[in-house]
Amino acid sequence: MKFNPFKVGRSLAVDLGTANTLVYIKGRGIVVREPSVVAIDKYNHKVLAVGNDADEMLGRTPENIAAIRPVQDGVIADIDITEAMMRRLIHLALGKKGTIFKPRVTVCVPTGITNVEKRAAVQALMLAGAKTVTLIEEPMAAALGAGIDVMRPEGNMIVDIGGGTCEMAVIALGGVVSSRSIKLAGGALNSSIINYIKHRYGLTIGDKTAEEIKLELGSAVPYENEGMYEVRGRDTATGLPKNISISATEVREAMADNIGLIIEEIRNTLGITPAELTADILKNGITLAGGGALIKNIDRAIEDAIGVPVRIAEEPLDCVVLGTELATENENILLRSPVARHG
Repeated sequence: MKFNPFKVGRSLAVDLGTANTLVYIKGRGIVVREPSVVAIDKYNHKVLAVGNDADEMLGRTPENIAAIRPVQDGVIADIDITEAMMRRLIHLALGKKGTIFKPRVTVCVPTGITNVEKRAAVQALMLAGAKTVTLIEEPMAAALGAGIDVMRPEGNMIVDIGGGTCEMAVIALGGVVSSRSIKLAGGALNSSIINYIKHRYGLTIGDKTAEEIKLELGSAVPYENEGMYEVRGRDTATGLPKNISISATEVREAMADNIGLIIEEIRNTLGITPAELTADILKNGITLAGGGALIKNIDRAIEDAIGVPVRIAEEPLDCVVLGTELATENENILLRSPVARHG
């Protein structure tokens, strides 16, 4: 019988995202869902908190503490801090067993990342306690998690709008045929809301407040019963606390340019796709995954602009980690992935 390393020992599927990190264990499901945030003491570099505890510190830390995101635009920006974060999250997932039996880890990465960025992901996870690390392209994982049969000869398109990157890919016969990856996703939409409110109302708000506004009012096209949102922040002129009310129309206006750029990149991806597969996509439609898929009516905006049916995956926030887990049981998917196995 052929030896399969993924059938031996404990294995973890990891979605190491810019905004959140998810860990899946077969038979137990998603055991970790934490913000990708680490709080450190700036003077001695000691890790003070990880995940939810660190996220609560964002924008509220004293001078000696920094709450940072070690993953930027979908790739690791700081190996040491990512290692510390993943070490704690692996311990949270496995408990003491994780220190005795090192887990085999499969983690997704954006398409088009450099070899240096791939090595950074492997190094951080190996230092965090992994026995082996396998990389898989994020859109492939998202497609699997969305229930797409990636091994069929028919073309399917997946668009994964995450926190740091928007990944779009056409998949057929177990491989990525055409793809684009742009550093414009949920974080950029938050920034557009922050900038709009600052310039329109002279009010400074943080990223967490912008995220709340986006989730509450954000939309790509108008919808029924649009409401208002009371925003609390700091007056840029006086430095004093200030309240304003913002409408769904204003939030849509703030995000419009970035959503338009995402739609344009979807169109560009289709433009480099073989004609036969483009015909398949016209029939099968486009599948949306990631947190950005939850923006109200973004499916309608894409469908109207591209002229292709669009559906939102059943569990858009979990597609990548669910698909990463499915990939650990399908050597064909892993072997066909253009990124290497290590360990």
